[in-house]
Amino acid sequence: MIGNGKQDMAVIVVRDADAVVAALREALEQAGEEDRPGLERALALAAAQAGVPDAELRGRWAGRRIRAGGHEGPLDAVAAVKALRTAEPGLGLRQAVRLSGEAAALTEAEAG
Repeated sequence: MIGNGKQDMAVIVVRDADAVVAALREALEQAGEEDRPGLERALALAAAQAGVPDAELRGRWAGRRIRAGGHEGPLDAVAAVKALRTAEPGLGLRQAVRLSGEAAALTEAEAG
């Protein structure tokens, strides 16, 4: 993930799910009977991920980066923002706060 300057709130989400889905569909069309069940399952999983909102992808990414930085508490705490900025020095404060908030919201949604 890359931010465009410390003041800009733009965070780029890169996803190749559509390309993966297309490749799996092509492989499924050419697959033998023994490979079909696995490819069908892979296609279903990839298709489900293709519809995930950008905020969820950012939240997952931020949560992983915060936890990798050693923070174990709430994902929207000041210490979480600090851990995220330490892990990703290019993030501005506003970006890190927003990302940690998205990570916390995702965690709350999964818990509830």
